[in-house]
Amino acid sequence: MEYTKLGNSGISISRLCVGCMSFGDPASKMHAWTLNPTESETIIKRALDLGINFFDTANIYSAGTSEEYLARALKNNVPRDQVVIATKVFFNEGHLSKKAILREIDGSLQRLGTDYIDLYIIHRFDYDTPIEETMEALDSLVKVGKVRALGASAMYGFQFYNMQMAAERNGWSKFVSMQNHYNLLYREDERELIPICDQQNVARTPYSPLAAGRLSRLEWKTDTARSQTDTTAVSKYDSTQETDYAIVLRESELAQKYEITMSQVALAWELAKGVAAPILGATKAKYFDDAVGALDVKLTAEDIAYLEEPYVPHRIVGAI
Repeated sequence: MEYTKLGNSGISISRLCVGCMSFGDPASKMHAWTLNPTESETIIKRALDLGINFFDTANIYSAGTSEEYLARALKNNVPRDQVVIATKVFFNEGHLSKKAILREIDGSLQRLGTDYIDLYIIHRFDYDTPIEETMEALDSLVKVGKVRALGASAMYGFQFYNMQMAAERNGWSKFVSMQNHYNLLYREDERELIPICDQQNVARTPYSPLAAGRLSRLEWKTDTARSQTDTTAVSKYDSTQETDYAIVLRESELAQKYEITMSQVALAWELAKGVAAPILGATKAKYFDDAVGALDVKLTAEDIAYLEEPYVPHRIVGAI
């Protein structure tokens, strides 16, 4: 496993991150394909065995049971100080108001069975709460030791910049990471958000690096429970299937050329584009064995240009 620093923090993260949206009680009615505690622990243990130390969840995932399943698995398999836990706040009553943030952090801490969160991420931009109120509340969590570092997720570049500048003006903690929607089939953040992150040394930890599986195989859809029920993925990708499939075909060509998997091509592209750690959601442990192989794949400049050439502009997904 390779490791890197999480932006301007001193936190060391693996170059791959376990996305924990796959873990949780299906009865929460968030997703029908989430895994039970035993199945979740099997995947988490395998990730740990591979050297992955970075785990990303959220207060909203499966009504908090994702945090609970992650906590149980980590407690059974690794000392707390050897892992980096990220969780999120926004899709809750009050969004990013001071009252909501102070309430939700305590809920996450309790479910995760820990007295601190390594990386606390705002899940979206809050149009209803003043930026200063949000940033001051987040800073207070760092000051009292409940949070080590702050991160943000999908939003427009100007929104992220304004939040960073509000923190800088007031001497508050700034964001050290950005978890945005980014993969070979969706590259709109290359216009504004990604250059801002790179300018400020903000680590990029994108979600959906395999486009909900569409970059891992030649078949656009499969008969898996997730493929059949994930309406969010359908809304993100299916309307552009006709143009995007040309990228999938080129990805398959390179996979055959180098005798690697399509997933490894997609992840190697992300890493070549300056990503610190793509977030991988998986329902089988073997997918992490495959993903680790991407660290040994070095795409050439010609390979990258070949993969990117068919891309056409997409409607904004994630920031809204």
